[in-house]
Amino acid sequence: MRQWLISLIVNSIVLMMVAGYFEDFYLEGFGAAMIASVLLSFINVVIKPILIVLTLPVTIITLGLFLIVINAVTLLITAAFMGSSFVIDGFSMAILASVIIGLLNLVIDKLVLDPIKK
Repeated sequence: MRQWLISLIVNSIVLMMVAGYFEDFYLEGFGAAMIASVLLSFINVVIKPILIVLTLPVTIITLGLFLIVINAVTLLITAAFMGSSFVIDGFSMAILASVIIGLLNLVIDKLVLDPIKK
């Protein structure tokens, strides 16, 4: 439970960082980022595995790069559920954001969270 809460806070901060750098990626505030983080984690648990199975041939052909598109789709689904408090303008912005969010989560996990776990 503690690890999940830390993950939600980190994802919220990462979402706010991306929103701070790009005009096409809008978040209303930290509360909206927390709600978006909870929704995104729920979508990643429920919908993302279904999308991965449905697109498995394309994912294999692209050597896994299609997973970036699936991450972008999950971001767009989250934005659709959030309404005007979380807006992503365009699919290309969703792809760019998914790449940046993935990289930032990787860096934060390796530099900050791994030393805390030990």
